[in-house]
Amino acid sequence: MRESGILLPVSALPSKHGIGKLGKSAYAFIDFLQEAGCRYWQVLPLSPTGYGDSPYQSCSAFAGNPYLIDFDLLAEKGWLYAADYEGLPWDTSAEEIDYALLYRQVLPVLKTAYLNFTKHKPTGYRKFCAKHQEWLDDYALFMAIKEAHDGRPWYEWEPALAMHEKDAVAEAKRIYKEQIGFYCFVQYCFFTQWEALKQYAGKKGIGIIGDIPIYGAYDSAEVWAKPELFQLDTERKPVCVAGCPPDAFAVTGQLWGNPIWDWDSMAENGFSWWLDRIAFTLEMYDVVRIDHFRGFEAYYAIPYGAETAEHGKWRKGPDYALWKAAKERFGEMHVIAEDLGNITPAVIRLLKRTGFPGMKVMQFAFDSGASNPYLPHNFETSNCVCYTGTHDNHTLRGWVKQNTAETNAYAMKYLGVKKTKKLPKAILRAAWASTARIAVAPIQDFLNAPPSDRINTPSTLGGNWIYRTKTADYTEKLKKKIRELNETYGRLYAPEKSEPAKRGRRKKAQQDGA
Repeated sequence: MRESGILLPVSALPSKHGIGKLGKSAYAFIDFLQEAGCRYWQVLPLSPTGYGDSPYQSCSAFAGNPYLIDFDLLAEKGWLYAADYEGLPWDTSAEEIDYALLYRQVLPVLKTAYLNFTKHKPTGYRKFCAKHQEWLDDYALFMAIKEAHDGRPWYEWEPALAMHEKDAVAEAKRIYKEQIGFYCFVQYCFFTQWEALKQYAGKKGIGIIGDIPIYGAYDSAEVWAKPELFQLDTERKPVCVAGCPPDAFAVTGQLWGNPIWDWDSMAENGFSWWLDRIAFTLEMYDVVRIDHFRGFEAYYAIPYGAETAEHGKWRKGPDYALWKAAKERFGEMHVIAEDLGNITPAVIRLLKRTGFPGMKVMQFAFDSGASNPYLPHNFETSNCVCYTGTHDNHTLRGWVKQNTAETNAYAMKYLGVKKTKKLPKAILRAAWASTARIAVAPIQDFLNAPPSDRINTPSTLGGNWIYRTKTADYTEKLKKKIRELNETYGRLYAPEKSEPAKRGRRKKAQQDGA
């Protein structure tokens, strides 16, 4: 079956409270997708944002982002009054997300909700805490201690706590009991709202494509509470950090700075932690995009403290062993492999062995002639997902603007248009016309958005992850345009002719402890 989807971060949904939330606008977008004949809503990681406001630098591999919790839904439960949040200066006219404002205002509102919640805790709360105890206990304690230390990273706490010594941790649990309860409540709110939204999407025939970042932040609950998972020295400093080698786009490479997993140690226990993480994510989404898939075959390790990525080295990753273990535990997995970047024959072999669909990005297709593997006529299989661009790419308008004259000339020749301003629409059509089983475009490309509406520019700090849409963007005209595209190229989704995605697999994941 040929299908389509739209990439839209939850944070970019229309909202009067500073950032997109899991409330009315999210439900309205699901309705929009269904009426446009799309099958999927692709989101970015829903974890708490970290350094640079990035969801790929999170303090937790499991927790949900408190900023996305919808206040109106909490008010419906009686935990908030409108006056608790409507009167705050949310700067409702802002066209960008102001993370500093959210940092100041969101948690105080949620603390007000917590005070009301504690008067009558629902039975589901205890079940939630018990189900997620393995990660929730560490995360809630980590956040409680961090709050008590004015937000400082764990490696700046007093030594006994920083090193997660047993007595110090036990004392912290006693001292910060109330704060721990608050952070558990926040996660309960997030996942309760997310599960309700996902169930609604399922009833509407919309599947959610989620994202599992390969790495997390050094200042994270996992590094603090489970240092054995990472390549750290005796002082809990990284031996090496993640990134990418120099290339034509980054002459000194990309220095991400994330601590790297100790794959050798993980292999000894059958990758149990990673399998638990995969189980959790498979339950959370219908389809999962695996970030930086090539890093599982081999990862680029940069010496800790290096100022650039120039002196890193490739080291062997878990390769197929991890995915073999995952297939044995979960059976069929609905996964998209982000197979972009430095792709070697070994990575290609790994992708083929897993059977996961890879990604074809149209913005990469027009700079090297007719043999370019991202051109639709070169797709070797329909088992792939064709994107006009990703969160790390320009909008199509921005892409056209920054291209060389030669690239635009070839794109116009290939796509049969005579003006560069026609290229964005032509690329959308080419992606939808391709043989790829799924075609996806960021919402900006349907809106013909300017370069300033790009979500993220890799290797830069500031001005990223701030994109927002407005209610006025989701017009009947836009819906009709997307539906016509789906009809024309055989991607119109008809729920009555298809089974809901992955029910059996979700049940399996739940049984395995997600």
